Amino acid sequence: MPEAEGHSQAFQADVAKLLHLMVHSVYSDRDVFLRELLSNAADACEKLRYEALADPALAPDSFAIRIALDKNAQSLAIEDNGIGMSHQDLTDHLGTIARSGTRAFLDRLGTASGDAVEGEDRREKLDLIGQFGIGFYSAFMVADRVDVFTRRAGSHEAFHWSSDGKGTFSIEPFVEDEAPVRGTRVVLHLNETSKDYLETGQIERIVREHSSALTVPIELVEEKGGESRKISDGAALWTKPKAAITEHDYKEFYQTLGGMFDDPALTMHWHVEGRQEYTVLAFVPGSQPFDLFDPARPGRAKLYVRHVLITDDAEVLPRWLRFVRLVVDSADLPLNVSRETIQQSPVFTAIKKAVTNRVLQELVKLAESDKDKFAKVWEHFGAVLKEGLYEDPERRDALFGMARFATSTSPEGGRGLKDYVAGLQTNQTAIYYLLGEDLSRLSASPQLEGFRARGIEVLLLPDPVDAFWVATAVGFDGKPFKSVTQGAADIKTIPLKEQPDAAAAEPLAAAGLATLYALMKQVLGESVEDVRASDRLSTSPACLVASDSGPDRRLERMLAASGRLGPASKPVLEINPGHPLIRALATKIGAPDKEKFEDIIWLLFDEARVMEGEKPADAFAARLTRVLLDAVGHSAA
Repeated sequence: MPEAEGHSQAFQADVAKLLHLMVHSVYSDRDVFLRELLSNAADACEKLRYEALADPALAPDSFAIRIALDKNAQSLAIEDNGIGMSHQDLTDHLGTIARSGTRAFLDRLGTASGDAVEGEDRREKLDLIGQFGIGFYSAFMVADRVDVFTRRAGSHEAFHWSSDGKGTFSIEPFVEDEAPVRGTRVVLHLNETSKDYLETGQIERIVREHSSALTVPIELVEEKGGESRKISDGAALWTKPKAAITEHDYKEFYQTLGGMFDDPALTMHWHVEGRQEYTVLAFVPGSQPFDLFDPARPGRAKLYVRHVLITDDAEVLPRWLRFVRLVVDSADLPLNVSRETIQQSPVFTAIKKAVTNRVLQELVKLAESDKDKFAKVWEHFGAVLKEGLYEDPERRDALFGMARFATSTSPEGGRGLKDYVAGLQTNQTAIYYLLGEDLSRLSASPQLEGFRARGIEVLLLPDPVDAFWVATAVGFDGKPFKSVTQGAADIKTIPLKEQPDAAAAEPLAAAGLATLYALMKQVLGESVEDVRASDRLSTSPACLVASDSGPDRRLERMLAASGRLGPASKPVLEINPGHPLIRALATKIGAPDKEKFEDIIWLLFDEARVMEGEKPADAFAARLTRVLLDAVGHSAA
């Protein structure tokens, strides 16, 4: 048999099903239909503005987009005085799905002069949105039928395009007197589930949220035959020169953008040109949002492309800057079928990095120039900014420069690491810190006693994220971070500020202390890893610390509670050999009342646990009762 010759064939498609699938799958939010139609109208005005450069008679005195509501007819119309469409334009651009008129216009523009470079320059000067060719069809999400009445600028012919979105459309000439002088009127005959789009408040909300940045003014006619009123002036706040914007304007926009009622603590507004062109308007809130620590909280950045809202929860900033409210408007980002996927663009990645660096730079500048104002910012958002110390090592140095801490010498806070390093004591080689859950409990911790006696400042870190960043940070200014509750204190070489009491300073016999520690270790058994003398205690009899090789006790408890660590390791019980209780206990070794001796050892251990914020052992109450009864009995005797 002769070998069959291969040949190509066109795909066949059920246009009605394809259109239905496209309309109901591409967009998840019905409100976008108005955004898309307004974007198309703005594009039409931009196209005519460009063509009018060669023929000024084509353009009107001013451009505008009008939204008209007709509740009786249950219709919504969007009309522009832009370039309009010819019969061929209607066939090509509304009769062919995914064939964009804007894309074709840009392609023609790029080759019109025969100079590719010049064409690219011209394209950059235009403000065009609809580059994929399907935005128009989103109208069928809310309409049973769509009518388009249009006349191309400079033409006498007008046409009427109509479709029910089920696979067919019609085009016919339209009565010239009823057609727009130039431009397009799109009439949506709303379905039963979309009548709410005839409400004035609904339209104003969508325009404000999605299209307020379009460079063409938008007017609204609330009822047929009524007067129009402007609901968008065609100039978004961030597109205006900073000199033309008042503090009141910024405040009003901030409150609308973030849903806040306070004043912004910091306003940042800048424009970038170069490899990427974009504008940013950002605010640091003056108070803490209620959902600041909600793990499911989305981003709070509105992303615009050529003044049209793409998404209002863009991940422009890292999570540790999630409190910042901002708008980013770019002229360089690409558009595609799903506008949400625009955030995967390399251009967007570059913008994210630059915006993050600028916001961080402005915060550092505020910390240096206005300490009181920055103190409020840190009070509200310091716990979030410190997440960056753990999550963003590349920016850790900048964050260290503005980080503020409460310390053992300044429990009210406000101490920077530069201040800490400037106050290092003689022979001090580390930056000491203490982790915990409550600032007041940290300030009263017995582990601080030896450090206070030597004038050593200790960072008090009560936020959960503190346990993670100090474990990963190498150090600051060549000084490593060291926990005061981990391993030996190693502060003997740092001189005391005052000499201890002579009686307390009189050393006990080394053999007696060694015997006491061994006996205490025997009594406590598996509850402790070791019992040893402490350098960090001066007034308390005992405390618990982590072993030299183990993690900080606070970090260990957090990891264990989250199931990311096995059973907690055993702590080290450190004893203050100069404390009267310890000195007295050392003299009771070998006393006949063994149970009383062991009860006191266990109570010392439980006291140390309580000071750590932990629960005492189950037998604590019984032991305490026995010791108290014995004390009362001796007193009575």
